[in-house]
Amino acid sequence: MLLLIYATLLGIFLKTGYALQIQCYQCEEVKNNECSTPEFIVNCTVNVQDMCQKEVLVKKDGIFYRKSCASSGACLISSSGYQQFCTGRINSVCISCCNTPLCNGPRKKNRPVPSAATSSFSSLLFLLVSLTLVSLSLT
Repeated sequence: MLLLIYATLLGIFLKTGYALQIQCYQCEEVKNNECSTPEFIVNCTVNVQDMCQKEVLVKKDGIFYRKSCASSGACLISSSGYQQFCTGRINSVCISCCNTPLCNGPRKKNRPVPSAATSSFSSLLFLLVSLTLVSLSLT
């Protein structure tokens, strides 16, 4: 019986989109951070691209941005490899990685309000733990 409950909850959990997927901004060499609008939001590849990446390129004619989805390994290697070129001067390249939805966009001034998805996940997790504790107490 407990196995049936777990299987049902797992099915609900996966069906509601709790797979490891993140949304990021994606654009190629856009000037002045202009690609942080809804039309540039993409869904990254599930269970492969688990981070957002942002490259800031300082050129003679302005600051340009590249934003994309990335795997954590590739992003962290790229960002550490470019640290020596991240000076803020002309021909500077800075690469940063982050792992929360749309984190490669503009910085938020206020702390974000927890989303409905986070609340649903917390509720589901609480239910699963409660059922486990009840089943253990009955045996």
